[in-house]
Parts: sequence; structure tokens; C-alpha cells
Amino acid sequence: MTTALLQSATVDAIRPALAGRVAGSYLQPLLEAATARDVGPAALARAAGLAADALDTVPAQLPATDYLRLLDAGAELGRDPHFGLHVGERVKVGTFSAYGLILLSCRDFGQAFDQTIRYEALAHDLGRSSLVVDGDEAAYSWRSHFPGAHRHLADSVFAGVRVFGNWLAGARLPAPTLELMHDGGDPAGHDEYRRVFGTVPRFGAATNTARFDAALLARPVPNADVALYPVLQRHIEGLLRQRTNAPGIVEQVCDAIIVRLPHGQARLPAVALQLGLTPRTLQRKLADAGTSYQRVLDETRFALARDYLGRPGLSLLEITSLLGYQEQSAFNHAFREWAGVNPGAWRSGRHVE
Repeated sequence: MTTALLQSATVDAIRPALAGRVAGSYLQPLLEAATARDVGPAALARAAGLAADALDTVPAQLPATDYLRLLDAGAELGRDPHFGLHVGERVKVGTFSAYGLILLSCRDFGQAFDQTIRYEALAHDLGRSSLVVDGDEAAYSWRSHFPGAHRHLADSVFAGVRVFGNWLAGARLPAPTLELMHDGGDPAGHDEYRRVFGTVPRFGAATNTARFDAALLARPVPNADVALYPVLQRHIEGLLRQRTNAPGIVEQVCDAIIVRLPHGQARLPAVALQLGLTPRTLQRKLADAGTSYQRVLDETRFALARDYLGRPGLSLLEITSLLGYQEQSAFNHAFREWAGVNPGAWRSGRHVE
């Protein structure tokens, strides 16, 4: 594969993770779960590498990578191996940002699933939902934009769907057949999954999927105000167009870095010039987006490195060059800082997910 084709495929693969955002409303259940375990906002922020006052007021949005660090920090500081489940249990209508209200106007659960799939990006860029119906069985799957990691993320998503679904139905829904990609942790703690889901998932699965009786999709949503649906849909469609029409500054910088890295031209002034900005203006725009140039560069390189290491045809020397490093030792050092292991160990599968 030529460098140009490789870059094109890689941009599409990693862009959601690099430029992803999470709405402040989606962060709220995480903060509540942390507080319930006596972990205050300042301690949580510091443990996630943020300013101590970053969470004094819930931000309108934050980078997806910050959200993931906050999830892990909440679990560690709260000594809670099921932190993701407990975050998901605190999901409410407002958690889903602007499209939460439209779920209350859906005529049935099938329509509610459709709205979730279409408007999920308004709440977060952590991953994407899909629904497949095959005869009498429906399968809801969630594909993370951060594959192979973040057990708490998958747990929070499926616990949130479960808890909100029960609330929407006004009753406890039948337990699904649940498959999760992570290893489930200590089997002694699997009763917590049973409490939340009504069943213990099958861990180590190929996908994150909940299977259930397709008849549930025709189940009416009690007290749904279906007359409001057209009005709310027009509003939400407008928000979705605003969000997707133009790439954000982080996404633009990410794209520019990917193209320039193999040529050793990914310094701030060169990227700013390509985007028609002064270096100072670019730095200000990135700061307004809650990040910095060095952080975007590091996250881009780390995401690219993981993608390239998954391609057997690329040698470590070639990957070093594609990432803009002059020496493989520099790449090895940086990757060890990011992942805790060297690139060879990551590639051979000896790293811990």
C-alpha cells in the first residue's frame, strides 16, 4: 500500500477517536458516580491529568480522551471495579443531550432505537450504535472508537441502555443475552453484572452486543407525547447538520499532522500555515477546544502507531519513519510513555488491555 493510500485509510479509522468530544450532560453521571464514592471533582480532575478546577463547573463539552481518563480515574480513586456499571445506572433523559427529549416522544422502542443510532453523536463520539433484526431476534451492538481498551466504557454504555430502557418502559425489561469484549474482571464480582442486567454477560466476545426478542421493538413507550416528535426532530436535525457540516479545529489539525508526519513537517508553524492561521491563533483555537498542539500531536502519533502496528506488512523501521521519527529509539521511548510497553511487545500481544 502506498503512503498516500495508507494515510487515507488511517485517517478514516482513527479520526473519531482523535477529534471526538463528549457533551457535558453525558459527563454528569460519571461525576455523580465518583461523588457517591467520595471522590471529589478536584481529585478526579487531577488524577485524569486535568487542571484541579476543570470540573468545578460541568463543561459544555470535553475531549473524548479526557472522558476516558476520568472514567479510569474514578474507578481507581473510588476503588470500584464496577465503576462503569455504576456510571450507567445514573443515566437520565438529560444525559443524552439534545436528543434525550425526542426519546420521550417515540411511539415505540423500535423508534427509540432508531433515534439513538441517528443522534448518538450529539451526546458523544465514544463509539457508535447499530441494530440488526434477524427473524425473531434483535441485536443491539455498540462499537467503541477506542477498541481493545476501557472496560468501564462498554459497561457504562450497556448499563445506561438497560437502566434507561427500564425507565422508559416503566417496568423491568426481560434480561438480554449480553456479550462484551472485555474479560469481565474478577469472576467473584460478576454478581454485580447480574444485578444490573439480570444476567451475567459472556465475556471475551468478538463484539459488544445485546440480543433480545425483536417483539420488544414494537412495545409502545408509555405516556409518549408523539405529537411533539415532528417538532423535536426538526430541531435535532438542525443540530446534527451544524455538528457534521464542517470539521472542527482538532480534526483539521489531526488530518494535517497525519499527512505531514512522514515528511518530518508536522511542526506547529507548518500546520498553522497550512490551515491559514498564525501559530498563536492556532494555539488559542486548540486551547478553546480544551487541548493543545503537543497533545494533539502525541495522541495522533499514538493512534497511528497502534493502527500501523496492527498491519503485519509494516516493519518497526517503516512505522518509525511514517510517524516522523528519525530514530527508532525515539519512537520506542515515546510509545513506552504512552502505552507502558515497547512497540514490539504491543504488536506481539503481550500488552495488557
